[in-house]
Amino acid sequence: MTASKIAVLSAACIALMTLASCANTIKGMGRDTANTVNATKQAGHTVNKAAQ
Repeated sequence: MTASKIAVLSAACIALMTLASCANTIKGMGRDTANTVNATKQAGHTVNKAAQ
């Protein structure tokens, strides 16, 4: 293998690892957002019950 092929292969491996880590972060951010929406909704129900 030539040095340029090794460099291309290394760059491709780094890119794949970076994309895989981004996917995990985005998935976690989606879960956090869903939890925030659920907590806000629950707080609204609590306030509504207290106001009645």
